[in-house]
Amino acid sequence: MRTGSVKRPERVAVIGVGILGASVGWHLSRLGAEVIFIDAGQPGEGVTNWSFSWVNASNKTAHKSYFDLNVASMAAYRELAATIGPDSWWYPSGHLRWADDPAAEAKLLETAELLASWDYRVEVRTGAEVRRRLEPALTMPDEVPVVYYPDEAWVHGRHLVGRLVGQAVAAGAEHRSGTAVCAIDTGADGSIRTVALSDGSRLDVDVVVNAAGPSASDVAGLITRPLPMRREPGAVTRISCDEVPVHRAMHAPHIEIRPDGDTSVVLHSREIDPSQPTDSPRWERCPRCWATTRPFPTAASPSDR
Repeated sequence: MRTGSVKRPERVAVIGVGILGASVGWHLSRLGAEVIFIDAGQPGEGVTNWSFSWVNASNKTAHKSYFDLNVASMAAYRELAATIGPDSWWYPSGHLRWADDPAAEAKLLETAELLASWDYRVEVRTGAEVRRRLEPALTMPDEVPVVYYPDEAWVHGRHLVGRLVGQAVAAGAEHRSGTAVCAIDTGADGSIRTVALSDGSRLDVDVVVNAAGPSASDVAGLITRPLPMRREPGAVTRISCDEVPVHRAMHAPHIEIRPDGDTSVVLHSREIDPSQPTDSPRWERCPRCWATTRPFPTAASPSDR
């Protein structure tokens, strides 16, 4: 938009401050946009905080193009860590995977061979080697083959969101937490004009970024745009411990495990996921476990986590 001959920066409302909204807002701020982060809760406390947050391409082998995209995303995470600093959010400690039945083990080794042919770093070790060199607290048969992907990582999502939002705000972005968007006004030509918040304020904006996670279809509905969503049931558990017993993300038989900072671990099981209710779109919380029907646009793959 122009005032006389001077073009002012576009004013962008980012609705939802999880990893997606924080990343988009941070990038737009660096490009000169006037960014307003808006979240009904606190940054990174929703779906982002209850994701397994595993940075990988080894689980993305259905199509070579999708694998390549995920390899590029791994490189982008490394570049981001170099740009904003890796402290407290970036853990490039690799990933372990093993199985407990012959068919699953054969499939695991077949996938490892495929990935190696695609120049993806992979090592096959024994259970005894893993305990001796990587994870002394694990219990597994000495001879079981364990696939190790040294270039993979996990992310502390809440800390990453805090870092991105903090840097954007320091550069001039605005942050509104604890307030929801209740209306989006548009002009006769369909352009965005204002965003109304639940605290009674109205913001003049040029662009809206819908990163609202489970509420994304509700936000789209404010401008009568349909956003079909598919909800995938799942449960993630966070367990506190005096000393974290594992050092990296891993897929053990029947369960996924990773550290979560210095005082807790995160557990997830795809075998338990289908038992979660699918009739509620919101998070249901017990002290150490969150159950949800996780939202995906209908074109997304269930493995896009």
